[in-house]
Amino acid sequence: MNDDCLTALSDILEGGELLLDEADRSRYASDGSGLIGDLPLAVLRPATTERLAGAMALCARARIAMIPQGGRTGLSGGACVTGRAVVISTERMQGVIETDADAMAMTVWAGTPLERVQEAARDKGLDFPVDIGARGSATVGGIIATNAGGIRVLRYGMTRQNVLGLEVVLADGRIISRLGKLVKDNSGLDLKQLFIGAEGALGIITKAVLQLKPHPGEARVVLLAIPDFPAAIACLARARKLFGDRLTAFEGMWPDYWEFVCGKAGLVRRPISGTHGFYVLAEIVGGASTAAEIETWFAALSEEGLVEDGILAQSLAEGRSLWAVREAVGEVDDALGSHINFDLGVASSHLGDFCKACDDRLAGLEGAGQVLKVGHVGDGNVHLLVAHDGRAAVVHAIEGAIYGLVAEWGGAITAEHGIGRLKRDWLHCSRSAEEIALMSILKQALDPAGLLNPGIYPGVAADSAG
Repeated sequence: MNDDCLTALSDILEGGELLLDEADRSRYASDGSGLIGDLPLAVLRPATTERLAGAMALCARARIAMIPQGGRTGLSGGACVTGRAVVISTERMQGVIETDADAMAMTVWAGTPLERVQEAARDKGLDFPVDIGARGSATVGGIIATNAGGIRVLRYGMTRQNVLGLEVVLADGRIISRLGKLVKDNSGLDLKQLFIGAEGALGIITKAVLQLKPHPGEARVVLLAIPDFPAAIACLARARKLFGDRLTAFEGMWPDYWEFVCGKAGLVRRPISGTHGFYVLAEIVGGASTAAEIETWFAALSEEGLVEDGILAQSLAEGRSLWAVREAVGEVDDALGSHINFDLGVASSHLGDFCKACDDRLAGLEGAGQVLKVGHVGDGNVHLLVAHDGRAAVVHAIEGAIYGLVAEWGGAITAEHGIGRLKRDWLHCSRSAEEIALMSILKQALDPAGLLNPGIYPGVAADSAG
């Protein structure tokens, strides 16, 4: 980056919004994926849409690639720097702009942490239902750019279903702003959908209007020990029939994961004794009678032989301790060692057989190690963690085996983490050639020089930028 460009950026941005020191820049090279990023040329942290637009227009004229970043919690390498590029961080674009309780809508800056949005909604007696383990550091812009899922998709859907409006800056600095609170709007194409899940490759989100929900009330948490995965599907069917949309989460833990976090790694206390074929963590919201309803449900499941043991949390603290077993997946890295964190989607009815097929396929691969499986049974999303010996050839073989199975089962190579730089080369296992070609057309139409997050989606080659 030449001195003229730096001077021009300094004229656009205000104090503290342009980082040039190498130590500062190095903190923005990578995200939570483990992929090692390159040192960015500079880090741009504008606090307003207008200054962001001005800086992006300048970078576009100078043909400098731009890597958007939020909380850098992503697990697919979507925020890692590659090649000669600047980082554009939304970390100074924070805060709730407006909460309209009557319209059930909240307008926020893209850099606002998810947890802060959730707290602001609760203060108004409302709820923003998207929830993920990294809620304290993941940003609104990040969860929208990756179309994050999380633990409550079963009731509320993905992030996409909870966004009413967006403000976005395109690669050339043009601002597209539609921050309406309308639930119904058929006035032409719904352009915000282009940017939700696009991982910053089509535009950088600066503001969002989020759809709020009534606060669901007290959540009761129950942990079930059951014989096998088919029993889990049967339990889910009965829970849906009994509780309806009060069932907000139905999480699954395979024995390999359970024994690892509760035993070998010692990350959490074992809440249920003995050895069982599968474990389910369910969350049901409702009033004072909910606990009695859950006990009735549990009794019926036991009578059918679908449940072997269980715990109904009697307090908020006990509920959190049960959730800690499920969320310990975020703490296994050191104990598991080198591993691949797959984020796979198949039909929930096929999830058990699919996971068995994965185990069988991996058992014959040299260099593949321990396998852990945990995920969202209700929406067919499993997080498959596969340890390996660190050799690049082994990593490629494991990825080929698992993504090959995804293709065979008609699944998704990423259910909620995004494609990023780690999964781009496997996109053909989930998408047809025609679909990929259409993605390329959209990318070229909105970012013909390939400057925004190059290398994320098919289109202009990553090395043509900057």
